[in-house]
Amino acid sequence: MKIVVLDGYGANPGDLSWEGLSAFGSTVVYDRTSAAEVLARAADAEIVLTNKVVLHRREMEQLPRLRYIGVLATGYNVVDVEAARERGIIVTNVPAYSTESVAQMVFSHLLTVTNHTEHYAIENRRGRWSRSLDFCYWDTPLTELAGKTFGIVGLGHIGSRVAAIALAFGMRVKALTSKPADALPAGVGKADLMELLSTSDIVSLHCPLTDSTRHLVSRTTLQLMKPAAILINTGRGPLVDDADVAEALQSGRLAAYCADVLTEEPPKADCPLIGLPNAYLTPHIAWATREARIRLIDVAIDNVRAFVEQRPQNVV
Repeated sequence: MKIVVLDGYGANPGDLSWEGLSAFGSTVVYDRTSAAEVLARAADAEIVLTNKVVLHRREMEQLPRLRYIGVLATGYNVVDVEAARERGIIVTNVPAYSTESVAQMVFSHLLTVTNHTEHYAIENRRGRWSRSLDFCYWDTPLTELAGKTFGIVGLGHIGSRVAAIALAFGMRVKALTSKPADALPAGVGKADLMELLSTSDIVSLHCPLTDSTRHLVSRTTLQLMKPAAILINTGRGPLVDDADVAEALQSGRLAAYCADVLTEEPPKADCPLIGLPNAYLTPHIAWATREARIRLIDVAIDNVRAFVEQRPQNVV
């Protein structure tokens, strides 16, 4: 059996191991694969693993031996699942491996805005505290989170974990969710989009990207938010309209935008959010802690094992 990993570098830049796959067949791991290279590299493979390399219907039609596609992520929009199903190709994903890491990144971003820890650490490496006339100094607003309202859009694994952490900070938590109000965790109130946006001091996006949630945050919905609000996106880039958010930041309609995801990744140099002092961007790394990546690879290998043993799991 031939196994091909099309783009293994993101999950494993060299500090982890793919060795577990070799128990199931001859394994080739590519760091990156362009669209033009997919067919040549996946030729004769029964099992293909992909993170961001797209597998359309046309690729599947030209890979007659392909029987299994393992997505090295939770989201599986890189695979034409309908085409795979028609051809009897099993498609799996890796659910919930990064819940703790993504929730942690949400609050890393939030605390960057409210406490500016890195700013002061850098200033003090340059000797600023040593030159201070007083025992302390500050040149940014410093904000206490307790008592603030934290709005969460989407209350799945990550949204629920974020809610628990927000409650631990002493914040009031509201959620836009399909779950009934009596099924929400203690301390979490149910709200519609208008109420959530208009009353929240912090809004964090954790919903799937669908036709109805694409550009959920745009010029119209930004008008509902408090000018002092902080918007956090660790979900999917296209949940927001980048240009509209940039305009809101520049005009004072939004205090800060914290994002680990953008509509286009990597972004072009002229992305309207890059360079704005109140746009805090990290390069899609919320999922990438060593602990989360170990879980990701372990589950991906276990998914392959289950397929080989004819008991497929995590099928999408």
